Amino acid sequence: MLTDSEPLPNEHVQIWTDGGCKPNPGPGGWAAVLCFRGVERELSGSEAATTNNRMELTAAAAALEALKRPCTIVLHTDSQYVKDGITRWHTGWVRRNWRTAAGDPVKNYDLWQRILAAAAPHKVEWRWVRGHSGNAMNERVDRLATEARERHIISCSGRQG
Repeated sequence: MLTDSEPLPNEHVQIWTDGGCKPNPGPGGWAAVLCFRGVERELSGSEAATTNNRMELTAAAAALEALKRPCTIVLHTDSQYVKDGITRWHTGWVRRNWRTAAGDPVKNYDLWQRILAAAAPHKVEWRWVRGHSGNAMNERVDRLATEARERHIISCSGRQG
């Protein structure tokens, strides 16, 4: 018997995420598409001054936070930083009190904490996909993230005028 905290077998969610800046650092955008039982939900946002890595992390965190109950998830990202950070590096960071192997503080600590908390109730498989390689969903979230960044830039320039 499953408990309330275990993912239900038929609750399988596909998530695609992307984020970026232009220039880096600079204004950035992030996006995610969540697919569940034939229904898709798009999420996106932007920040005035950020980095590519922060936008990639924000996209993953926001997507996971959007889920209302424990799920089995396949999260697709074109960021090796995100995938390796969550699947390989974070256990060492935790063991070293959020320090890198070189002893430096882990960058983007706040967002890594946010992702770990958001992922905790779920069973997540993290998959890396090559960016800009013709994968339709990766191209879609890239376009959504770019549009979010551009909307931010336009809204800021409109306020200054």
